[in-house]
Amino acid sequence: MDDDKDFELLFHSWNTKNPTDRLFIISCFVAALVGILTIAYTAFQWRRNINLSWMKAIARSKKNPKARHKIPVAPHTWVLESVSRAKNLNCCVCFKSMSPSQTLGPIVASEGFIHRCCICGAVAHLSCSSSAHKDCKCVSMIGYEHVMHQWAVRWTDVADQPDETALCSYCEEPCGGTFLSGSPIWSCLWCQRLVHVDCHSTMSNETGDICDFGQFRRLILSPLYVKELNWNMPGGFLSSITHGANEIASSVRASIRSQSKKYKHGNEPSVVESGNGESIDEMSTESTGASRQIENGHHEVDEKNSSNKEVRHQDSEVENKMDRKPSLRLNSSINQKDESHTLGVKQKYDLTDLPPHARPLLVFINKKSGAQRGDSLRMRLNILLNSVQVVELSSTQGPEMGLYLFRKVPHFRVLVCGGDGTVGWVLNAIDKQNFVSPPPVAILPAGTGNDLARVLSWGGGLGPVERQGGLSTFLHHIEHAAVTVLDRWKVTISNPQGKQQLQPTKFMNNYLGIGCDAKVALDIHNLREENPDKFYNQFMNKVLYAREGAKSIMDRTFADLPWQIRVEVDGVEIEVPEDAEGVLVANIGSYMGGVDLWQNEDENYDNFDQQSMHDKILEVVSISGTWHLGKLQVGLSRARRLAQGQSIKIQLFAMFPVQIDGEPWFQQPCTISITHHGQAFMLKRVAEEPLGPASAIITDVLENAETNNVINASQKRALLHEMALRLS
Repeated sequence: MDDDKDFELLFHSWNTKNPTDRLFIISCFVAALVGILTIAYTAFQWRRNINLSWMKAIARSKKNPKARHKIPVAPHTWVLESVSRAKNLNCCVCFKSMSPSQTLGPIVASEGFIHRCCICGAVAHLSCSSSAHKDCKCVSMIGYEHVMHQWAVRWTDVADQPDETALCSYCEEPCGGTFLSGSPIWSCLWCQRLVHVDCHSTMSNETGDICDFGQFRRLILSPLYVKELNWNMPGGFLSSITHGANEIASSVRASIRSQSKKYKHGNEPSVVESGNGESIDEMSTESTGASRQIENGHHEVDEKNSSNKEVRHQDSEVENKMDRKPSLRLNSSINQKDESHTLGVKQKYDLTDLPPHARPLLVFINKKSGAQRGDSLRMRLNILLNSVQVVELSSTQGPEMGLYLFRKVPHFRVLVCGGDGTVGWVLNAIDKQNFVSPPPVAILPAGTGNDLARVLSWGGGLGPVERQGGLSTFLHHIEHAAVTVLDRWKVTISNPQGKQQLQPTKFMNNYLGIGCDAKVALDIHNLREENPDKFYNQFMNKVLYAREGAKSIMDRTFADLPWQIRVEVDGVEIEVPEDAEGVLVANIGSYMGGVDLWQNEDENYDNFDQQSMHDKILEVVSISGTWHLGKLQVGLSRARRLAQGQSIKIQLFAMFPVQIDGEPWFQQPCTISITHHGQAFMLKRVAEEPLGPASAIITDVLENAETNNVINASQKRALLHEMALRLS
C-alpha cells in the first residue's frame, strides 16, 4: 500500500508541475540518454580500432614464429562467397572491413563477392587475395620430425571451438580481453589453442612449439604422413601411367600382327578384344580419354568453376554411381596397375608410413543433400581436421577416391555428411573394396529424413547438432561411439517369371516401399529435379513433402493394390489387407523422418518378435493411404503388421511406384526378391555410462591386438562383430 501511495504522490507532483519544467526534465533525460549512447559507441569504436591496430601489427610483425621454426608455408585456397556471409570480418591483406560500402546506386558485381579460404577461413577482397601471405594450414609435411604449431591471426569466428580454447594455453588467462583494450592473440591452425602474443616467446622456449593436435589428435590425419604428388615429376605417376599405356599399346600391336599372320595363312579374321570383350577401337578411345584425363588430373580447388560444371547430385540417385568400373583390362598385372591409375588419376596426395596407433577420420560430404550446407560443413571440418581427409562427393567423384587414399591406413573411421542415400552410396563403395575388417561408419545428418542417423542416435538433422555444441562436440561423440552392426539387403528385380533380371542389383539399408508412400517420394523427386532451388534446407523439404502428400490425401489411387500384388515371406504367401494402399518392408525402426512402423513396445502382437537392425530379419507392414501416412507422422495411428522373415518375394501384376531408401521410380510388372546381403559396421552415439566408453575401449584393445599381431584382421572382425551384438 505504501508503494501505491508513493506512486500516486509522484504522479500528482508531476501533474502539478509547470509544463516548462516538465519539458526541461524530458530534455535532460533525452540528452543524458544520447550522451550515454554516444560514449558507448565511441568506446566500441575505440576498442575496434585498437583490435584492428593490434591485428595489423601482429600480421605484419617480423617476429612471425613460422620464420623462426621453419614451418612449411602454404597458399590459401580461395573460393568465391557472397559478401553477406562475411559481415564483421576484415580482409587478411588490407585489413579493411568486408562489409559492402554504403553508396548510392547499384552495387558493383565485384563488391557482391569475396574470396574465402576453404582451409583456414580467412577472407580477402577479390582485388587483395592475390597478394595474401602464404600463411595457410600446410597439409603435407613429409620429411619433418614434428608438427609445429602454426600460429596465425584468427580471421574468422569459429563456432565449433570447445570452451577451454577460450583461454591462453600458457598463462590460462582469458583471450577475449577487457572492454576497452583488445588482447592480441595467435591461434594454432591445428590444435585450435590460443596464446597471447606476449606469452608466445616464453612458451616456445619451454615447449619447443611442438603441436599435439589437441583434443582431436586421434581423429586428425597428421601432415607428417601426407605426401603431395607431383604429376609432372619424372618417374612419378605420369611417367608410370605413360609406361603402362605404352605397354598396352605394344601388346595390342603384337596381337594385331599375330592376327594378321593367321589371316594370311587362311584362318578367319578375328577382332582383337580386351579381357572384358571390348574391341580395339573402344579400347583406344578409352586410352585416349584416360590420357586426356591424366593431363588435366592435377586439379585445383575452385568452387566457382566446379559448381558450374558439376551435375546436380541427389541422395536418391547415388546407386547409379556405383556401377561404373574400370573397363580396360588385359591381364592381371595390367589390371591391377589400371585400377590404381583409374582411382589415383585425380589423387593429389598419398599417405605413407602411418604409425600403427593412427586412427584418422575419413569424411565424405555430399553438399547436394537435403540441408544444402555442404560448403559450410566442409570449411568447418577443414578448420578442425586436415583438409586431405575431407572428401567432397559429386556426380564425377565418388567415395572410391577417399577409400583409395586411405587404402594403407590399418585402422580408420568414416563420417558421412549427407542423407540416407549418401550413406548407402558410401556403404556400397566400402563393400566393393573387400576390406577384411571394414571401417565403421558414423553419420552427420544432413539429409531430409535421416532415418538411419536417427536409429544410430546421431539426430534427425543439423539443428540438434548445432544446439549440442557444434562439430567439436560431434567429433568428440564419434571418438567415443559404440560399434554396432547394420543388416544390408540385396534387392533383385526380374521379370514376372523371376528368370530374367530387369535392373542392376540394388541394396537396401532402411526400407522398401510400394504404393502410396513411394508415389509421394516420386512426386518429391520429380519436383526436386524441376525446381532444385526450392529444396534449400531440411525444414522446407519436409514442408514440401507434406504438401505433396496432402494433394492425394483423398485420392485412393492404389485402392486395387491388394489384388495386384502378391507377397511371400520365407516361401509363405501373406494376405494383404483389402484397405491397403501400400506395402512396406522395413529393416530399421525409423521411416519418413522418425516414424516407428513396427513399434516394439506394442504388446498387441504376441506372435511377432521385436524389430532389430542386425537380426537378419525384415518386417513387413501395410498402410491404408496417404491419410494414414499423415496420421503415422503425428503419432495418431500405427502401421498394420503383416509378417517377419529372412527372405521376401513380391510379385507386381501392374505398374506401381517403388522406392528403396528414398530412391523412387515407376516399376513395370515384375518380381522383387529381397535377400540378406551382409552386415556393415556402424558407429552409434551412446550417451549412457559405461556403455559408450566401454565399447570405445574394447575397440581400441582389438585394434591394438591386431597391430601387435596377437590376432589377425578376420579374427578382429569376428570379435568386433560379437561385441557389437552383445553391447547392442
